[in-house]
Amino acid sequence: MKVVILAGGRGSRLSEETILKPKPMIEIGSAPILWHIMKIYSSYGFHDFIICCGYKGEMIKEYFLNYYMRASDITVDLSENSVNIHEKITEPWKVTLIDTGLNTNTAGRVMRIRKYIEGEPFMLTYGDGVSNVNLNEVLNYHNKSGKIATITAAKPAGRWGTIKISETDGSVLSFREKNHNDQSWVNSGFAVFENEFFEYLDCEDQQLEKEPYSKLVEEQQMNAYLHNGFWHPMDTVYDRNVLQEYWKSGHAPWKVW
Repeated sequence: MKVVILAGGRGSRLSEETILKPKPMIEIGSAPILWHIMKIYSSYGFHDFIICCGYKGEMIKEYFLNYYMRASDITVDLSENSVNIHEKITEPWKVTLIDTGLNTNTAGRVMRIRKYIEGEPFMLTYGDGVSNVNLNEVLNYHNKSGKIATITAAKPAGRWGTIKISETDGSVLSFREKNHNDQSWVNSGFAVFENEFFEYLDCEDQQLEKEPYSKLVEEQQMNAYLHNGFWHPMDTVYDRNVLQEYWKSGHAPWKVW
């Protein structure tokens, strides 16, 4: 089954880094977050990827074109104009990189890769979020549902405590750390779609999460797999730093490979 990754946005809330590179190429440890996402899928046996490129997409293409050389130990003999590869490090991945436009919205990006799906069901996620979700369970849940779409719903980690403040003098009456159970379910990506999903996409200016998803909900064709484990998006510098700290600790929850 093919895995579609949306990797074309500008990542404006991470402008400190995205001024130089696309958001999916921001590194966690020594590898782009896009690599981490692909490793998650690959650990469950999904190795066929379609990357929807956009903003600075040429950097994503160059990364994979040079992946083999970058990951391996080599000796370059300039006098002989030769390269000797000592240790070959590869991944079992087939990666299709498609320019889906600079300002195209998410629905439009998916519309533009339809011919590469070849009429089959497919998985889809965002190029900026990691999770320890069991993808085989998501797929089984989807297949049993008989519906066109299944998204994975997760609860983001709370960032702020809950404060109760006196209306008379402004004093703090109580303070409680945000509990995971207090959070609402949100769409975390890690979705599965039947090929009929393309019939719900009729305008490249649409966001997937608006008209197409709303229509699926109306027709009772969307399911949600509830994931109570780890999920963390990388929307801001704060998020990037949190993920870096997880990785440096040696206990990154999404490292399931």
